[in-house]
Amino acid sequence: MRIIGLDLGSKTLGVAVSDELGWTAQGVETISINEDEGEFGIQRLAELIKKYEVEKIVVGYPKNMNGTVGPRGEASERFAALLKEQFQLPVILWDERLSTMEAERFLIEADVSRRKRRQVIDKMAAVIILQSYLDSQQ
Repeated sequence: MRIIGLDLGSKTLGVAVSDELGWTAQGVETISINEDEGEFGIQRLAELIKKYEVEKIVVGYPKNMNGTVGPRGEASERFAALLKEQFQLPVILWDERLSTMEAERFLIEADVSRRKRRQVIDKMAAVIILQSYLDSQQ
């Protein structure tokens, strides 16, 4: 059973997918979106869900450090509801506090240039979110 992990931003959507056994997460791509216009790359997501035979969706849920839900968390809640309606698959909101910072730190340690980091940061954050979820299930 493959699981897709998503890191929702206002302009990009990072995508990761699990291996068939659900042990590891791999980055797939970053989809350009426009949250203000309600464009969330649903058509591309549908293609990826079909290609990888996805059975579950994990969406990063950015809570505040004190555990409350702010505007970005609310955006993730709305996005999760849209995905559930669109794909009729289980959708899990997964606490992603600091995942983007962790991804940035990892890329800096790997000596990835600032320009290249901007291109892959959301995909890397999706990997971290999904891997965290997968680790919790084992």
